[in-house]
Amino acid sequence: MLIKNEYKLIKKNKVFYTIPVANESASHDGSLYSRPFDESFEETPMLVAVLTYMGYGILTIFGYLRDFLRHWKIERCHIAREREEQKDFVPLYQDFENFYTRNLYMRIRDSWNRPICSFAQISTPLSPLVSSLSLSLSFRYTGRVVTDVINLGSYNYLGFAENVGPCADAAADITVKYGVGVASTRQEMGNLDRHEEMEKLVARFLGVESAMAFGMGFATNSMNIPALTGKGCLILSDELNHASLVLGARLSGSTIRVFKHNNMQSLEKLLRDAIVHGQPRTHRPWKKILILVEGIYSMEGSIVRLPEVIALKKRYGAYLYLDEAHSIGALGPRGRGVVDHFGLDPCDVDVMMGTFTKSFGAAGGYIAGKEELIKFLRSQSHSAVYATSMSPPVVEQIITSMKCIMGEDGTTIGLERVQQLAENTVYFRRRLREMGFIIYGNNDSPVVPMMLYMPAKIGAFGREMLKRNIGVVVVGFPATPIIESRARFCISAAHTKHMLDRALSVISEVGDLLQLKYSRHRMQRSVGQPFDDNVYEDIDD
Repeated sequence: MLIKNEYKLIKKNKVFYTIPVANESASHDGSLYSRPFDESFEETPMLVAVLTYMGYGILTIFGYLRDFLRHWKIERCHIAREREEQKDFVPLYQDFENFYTRNLYMRIRDSWNRPICSFAQISTPLSPLVSSLSLSLSFRYTGRVVTDVINLGSYNYLGFAENVGPCADAAADITVKYGVGVASTRQEMGNLDRHEEMEKLVARFLGVESAMAFGMGFATNSMNIPALTGKGCLILSDELNHASLVLGARLSGSTIRVFKHNNMQSLEKLLRDAIVHGQPRTHRPWKKILILVEGIYSMEGSIVRLPEVIALKKRYGAYLYLDEAHSIGALGPRGRGVVDHFGLDPCDVDVMMGTFTKSFGAAGGYIAGKEELIKFLRSQSHSAVYATSMSPPVVEQIITSMKCIMGEDGTTIGLERVQQLAENTVYFRRRLREMGFIIYGNNDSPVVPMMLYMPAKIGAFGREMLKRNIGVVVVGFPATPIIESRARFCISAAHTKHMLDRALSVISEVGDLLQLKYSRHRMQRSVGQPFDDNVYEDIDD
């Protein structure tokens, strides 16, 4: 088990274990895949890269000029910064990130802080912000509500975040019976029968022995990884892992080594070096080696090469921690996530983590795996011991939506939504490529990043799209590399063909206006069916 076992010695009782040679690498082994793995990251055109660097260069020059003026009190600084008497302390603010916030984010933050005036529906009203000062130092609400905005930003993959239907009705009924809050931890007076039923359902849904739930998805990672590893352990983390995984790894006190994104040669090299050399200075074997990966990477739209990761994990005796925050419900013919997507055995993943905030339209997260693992975490995880129990209506939302996906509600609505999401995803990605945009990620990923690159186009794209009643998320540094700003679309099963076509038409129009069609490999327009009816074959659940 992950909890108790220590890593095998490379040399024990003078008997050397054999290390696999390089030509036996599992990297990019197509024989491990039961379905095509189509993923692309088109290289940035040289001219676009040069212009992007020039844009940031100009921004930096004028930013430092304004900082000089602020230093001499010629211009007032409205951003948090270190006080003079605290200059010798450990800084609270990272210098460059604060510089970026002062000189870019402050001017375009209306692209993110818009109040939404309804639930996370596909066509949603919202209230825009306008700048109240010429330098965009503050914003005010307009009081105007923009209606009929197509929502391409929420993680509502299966459309269960709704205010009508069986999920909403069940949550309302349970609120009448149990109330909204529990006001206690699970270990004290906050363990409801609905919590127990939900965890059994999650374990059955995932095909594992046991599962436990937490009230916050971020804390599911950041508070449980420190319970699993510690000093003398090694964590191998993908370079694009979510901040919650990074924080959890840092809090654990383990040694952390980062491998290139989805690069199996890089991961295998770190595994081999870890076994051959052991811990620094002492060269003792690592107590545990834990590999941290995500199912779908939320900024790249890429899918983990899980068959290869599992092959490497088995070969070198490491443990695997899989974060399925975005992939659970959104991938696989049965909506069981990336494990189901590749047709793998859930028992090959030592720690399965996921959240209920995306496909299930609720809140919180889970850890699933062997029963010994879950028993250990119930007593050792800070998130389990000290956090308040999950709200009853949230629990009921999870139970109802999960049963719908599994078909236990007596309908096929859940599987139909999984199928619809897959079709929408393939269609939307294909059309964007046909238009000439640079799209990152896997063809099966409902997270669709579209590259903007230049800093001036981050706010411009978000604002121009909203003018045309399309709500999108634009992303820049520090969530992405500084020259890889992008718009991130999240596709939903609730999007109709008409909605997607309308959104695509607007994206094309704004793309022409802002000159965003950078791709040098534009696809030819398909003359076949706009939707792929064979993304997932029909199955019996």
